Amino acid sequence: MEKLVCSRCDREIPLTEKAEHDDWHLAKDLDHSNNPDAETAPPAYDSPAKLDDQYNGFSTERRPSGPAPTDSHQKMVTKVPNATKHKHHINKVDEAANLRAKDEQAMQQALQNLQYRYRIYNSEIEPEHETDNPCGCPIHEYQRKKRSRKHVLTQWSEAVMYPGEKVYHDLQYQTTIFTGNPYLLRVISPYGYGGTAWSRSHPRPGFHVKYIHQTIALNNSLNHDAQAKVDAMEPKHSIWDDKALDTAMSQLTLASESEKLSSGPDKKAYPDEKTDEPESSVQRPEPSKRASSSRFSAFRKAVGIKSSDERAIAKTEKSVNQGLVLRSDILAEEAARWPDEVTRYIVAVYQDKVGMERKIAHLRAHQPLQYLHLLRAGYFEPIPVAWADQASNILTFSIEAAGGWRGITPAWRGYEDTAEERLYWVLNHREGPAGVRMKPDFISEMNMARDRMAKAVEPPPGYYAADDTCHIQHTSKGYSKQVMPPPFRSSDRAEVPTDDTMILLDVSGSMDFDPARPNYDQYLITGFSPSTQPKNKDVAKAIIRRFIDAMANHDRAFDGYDLVTFSSHAKVIGTVSHKNLDATWNKVAIGGGTRVMTGWQKVKQRHFEKHSESATYHPVYGWQAGPQTPMLRLLLLLDGEATDMDEFELELLGLSWAHVTIFLIGVDGCPHHHRHANELQRISDVNHHVSFVDAQGNTPERFVTHELLKRHLGYEISMQEFCELEELPAYEA
Repeated sequence: MEKLVCSRCDREIPLTEKAEHDDWHLAKDLDHSNNPDAETAPPAYDSPAKLDDQYNGFSTERRPSGPAPTDSHQKMVTKVPNATKHKHHINKVDEAANLRAKDEQAMQQALQNLQYRYRIYNSEIEPEHETDNPCGCPIHEYQRKKRSRKHVLTQWSEAVMYPGEKVYHDLQYQTTIFTGNPYLLRVISPYGYGGTAWSRSHPRPGFHVKYIHQTIALNNSLNHDAQAKVDAMEPKHSIWDDKALDTAMSQLTLASESEKLSSGPDKKAYPDEKTDEPESSVQRPEPSKRASSSRFSAFRKAVGIKSSDERAIAKTEKSVNQGLVLRSDILAEEAARWPDEVTRYIVAVYQDKVGMERKIAHLRAHQPLQYLHLLRAGYFEPIPVAWADQASNILTFSIEAAGGWRGITPAWRGYEDTAEERLYWVLNHREGPAGVRMKPDFISEMNMARDRMAKAVEPPPGYYAADDTCHIQHTSKGYSKQVMPPPFRSSDRAEVPTDDTMILLDVSGSMDFDPARPNYDQYLITGFSPSTQPKNKDVAKAIIRRFIDAMANHDRAFDGYDLVTFSSHAKVIGTVSHKNLDATWNKVAIGGGTRVMTGWQKVKQRHFEKHSESATYHPVYGWQAGPQTPMLRLLLLLDGEATDMDEFELELLGLSWAHVTIFLIGVDGCPHHHRHANELQRISDVNHHVSFVDAQGNTPERFVTHELLKRHLGYEISMQEFCELEELPAYEA
């Protein structure tokens, strides 16, 4: 007989007895709520400060030391103090995510291939056929693959939906009004209402604009309604206070109709006392009305109609029971996710560093329904290290409101993927300056990108260099106009000699592409035009050369700096210096996607290999810096938006031991570059561990290097000091 292990009591029970076993737990909870001496408060985890003191108090014998763990024993929990071995926790969200991850990447790649084949360059538009009659064309083949994932969509939806919501999709051949899809009849197709076969295979700019406006408006409306409904479903009484629940129940009593009629000074219908008033003035209940009320009460009971008091009591009892079940689910999920002291310490530190400690406590106490949903999705803990090498995980799933592919929060519509949704949820719930940081909609993003592009000016003439890449290659005359970075302001501590400088380089296929900019008809991309500028890989090499020369003069580290490359996977290239840059560059292979988290994990691994004596390793969350771990100062070079950039930004929000300076290389006159630049600037504004500089077209390399050095070293570098740093270091033979 098939058996399972109860997540609450760890008992092995037959599958057929699961329902009875759950009822037994519920009865225990009900007994617990009626016992005034029972412990009712949620488990109080130690504060980050207290845990930090306790953690620092571990003896050197108990603190891990020595080289970093190899792949064969990285999962050993003994690498962290007091950790206990435990099974990897899997809840219903994880199960649905694992199922969806199996073919999510393949479906996204299939869509991109189909869009490229039909010359559709807007990621939000899927190819449409001029007829719904099925055939063997690539469009219908892709639609058949989508329909084969209906069970995946259903399981994912049921795992992340809130009470009262329904599953819907767009997977049918013939569109009908009975699908429950709110977007079906309220959002126009970017292809229009019909027409010739050619017009149906190409989106039209006017209809595309209407499609965007209607989608944005409907997203906002549905998000507002969904959030209001979920807020209204939260328990009216604290699920952690049994006395409050008992008080709520005791305030309701049930009285029969006859008791209500006979209530008063003469409940037993004895003769009234004599008064001086005439007998006719004394009011008495009429026997006929009393009899009819009694008969009506009996009739209601016979047909199952409850009185208002009975309904109120039933509603309160249901609310209390639901609260007890909710409390039980939260405690079970927390115990399974954070089973030991060290894991709870890491989670507490993460919440403190991100600035969400009080908000999460408020959710747990006052909005437990939403707390449980976010808890199951891992919103309150660091990103598991294993996700970095997974092509698809719960933070990379696309959100498609019109297709029914949901996010995690109640107001999930409008986000591109689940990582972006979580990033903005964190940004909007951190402690700090008041104000909601709303994700700009598509039109707002494009308008802001064009506004930024219009602010470009000629770079300062004092930075001219004849050996800049654009001048050597003679791609075009002069520098491109640049958007000047905001004036430097120190937001993180300045560099100290113990800090560790490393370089992380994007080597995705686009680094070797011939630069091209998109052509727009309103918001619809109709094609691309070539740009006269060097390839991005050549600009990146030139910036790295200038950067390592200046850094070597600054800190006298003539042996060079660690270089890590990433695309679909990451690789530690080695130590790069002025002497070996050309030879090292020949080892760099260009090609693949842009997954920055793979490179970031390699950088972390390399950093903690050098400083493992001051750090610890957790089997789920990876390396954890200690108080004595040197700060990592990372220069990250990108040529576009990484597919997991939101996940990387989430990771950086919870770290205090790393400072990242991002250099974004872009195509001249490209709105996409400025759209991404605006996003990185927003992240830099709210996270003082991140700095940002960008350049486009023919790049003034000395100007870029000067700005990068200011942010990397953390202090204002004068022009005179910069010129001194630029001089070639006296390398030893």
